Amino acid sequence: MGGDKNYSGELRKMFELQKFGMKFGLGGIRGILEKLGQPHLGRKFIHLAGTNGKGSVGIMLHQALTEAGYKVGFYTSPHLVTFRERIRVGGEMIGEEDVLRLSDRVWGVIDPNSPPTFFEFVTAMAFLYFREKEVDLAIIEAGLGGRLDSTNVIVPLCSAVTNISLEHTEHLGDTVEKIAAEKAGIIKSGVPLVCGRLGAGAGEVIFRAAEQKKSPVYLLGRDFEVRTRSQDQFGRPTVDFEMGGRRMENLAVSLAGRHQADNAALALAILDLLVGPAFSVSEEQIRSGLVRAVWPGRAELFPAGSWPPAAAGARAPLMLDGAHNPAGAQALAGLLDSLSRDRLHLVVGVMADKDIGGVLGPLIERADRLYLSRPLFSRAASPGLLWDKIAAALGPPKVLTTLYPGLPEALTAAAAEAGEGDLVLLSGSLFTVGEGRAWLMGLGDVESN
Repeated sequence: MGGDKNYSGELRKMFELQKFGMKFGLGGIRGILEKLGQPHLGRKFIHLAGTNGKGSVGIMLHQALTEAGYKVGFYTSPHLVTFRERIRVGGEMIGEEDVLRLSDRVWGVIDPNSPPTFFEFVTAMAFLYFREKEVDLAIIEAGLGGRLDSTNVIVPLCSAVTNISLEHTEHLGDTVEKIAAEKAGIIKSGVPLVCGRLGAGAGEVIFRAAEQKKSPVYLLGRDFEVRTRSQDQFGRPTVDFEMGGRRMENLAVSLAGRHQADNAALALAILDLLVGPAFSVSEEQIRSGLVRAVWPGRAELFPAGSWPPAAAGARAPLMLDGAHNPAGAQALAGLLDSLSRDRLHLVVGVMADKDIGGVLGPLIERADRLYLSRPLFSRAASPGLLWDKIAAALGPPKVLTTLYPGLPEALTAAAAEAGEGDLVLLSGSLFTVGEGRAWLMGLGDVESN
């Protein structure tokens, strides 16, 4: 068997763990890590939680520290195209051979009568990899919630909560206060906490938890500030940042959308707290990190004429954005409002269990043409079901709407129909964006998520 076949087979075996669903609690991951020699101990970490923006904050922080010459790990989820995106050091994703070798080690210590969740398994692999690579620091993104998330076995140098809105209510609670209580679970005794813009209810929960843990809180808008100076034609902001008397001006952010100004501010605040005896990052390295940070599938732009393979010469640019909850959709809608365009061609695929009205409402309001499709994922709503759910939540769409069995057909139709000055947007789910991106770039099938 070739290496690729072994790798593919191993991924199938790991993804089969998803059939056991979610098990909330830290007992399972702690047991696995103990048998692996506690690979998470003795390492330096940053821990990120929040509804949206964790990946953006993480990649900007990662890039700035990498520019400063540090060996930085990054653990994130889900992936867009390849499983290897989840675990990286510097600019390199984990290699296929490393996936095979490390997964073999984890399989070797688990109890077959009490199998781990998929996320527990992969989290253990990430900690093993970061120990092997002897990273100077690893940025760890919580998977779901925080308190009972498998990543919550670490004691970081700094924790962060980006923002809080309703998400995964079946697991985290049906109010922002309940969700905030889960996110607050990452707060560790005496460890600084950086927070984005929190509503009154969520903020009260977070601040109370931090006070109980004697964790100093740094809040955006109170303890550090960001101001957007301008935004370029692609929606990328230039910002000023100030914290504790330190001010940096005219910082260009590579990620598009005014909400990325807040994400950049959180990354900068974390850096400000890190810099000292252990870490040294210059303003020049920070500027370079913000400019060079790349986060695929988040307001990612394909210029006109560069997509897709089946319809070369598309006259309109294509944007990919994986907004999959109402807060993310509102942020994307704000970006759309700031861009100069004629018509918006909206191609969507959404998971059937999502708040489809909340996810698609702000986007459909701005659309001139709607294309309903679905990614090849079991939880995805069929185009027909998607139409029914949109009609029930928002009323029948008032713009021309067509249904397509798959994303390639929908994107090809949009490429043919969009003219110069128009914009095509693919959105509704990270799974949708991942599959669309893989097809557009000729990368083959998405590795199961």
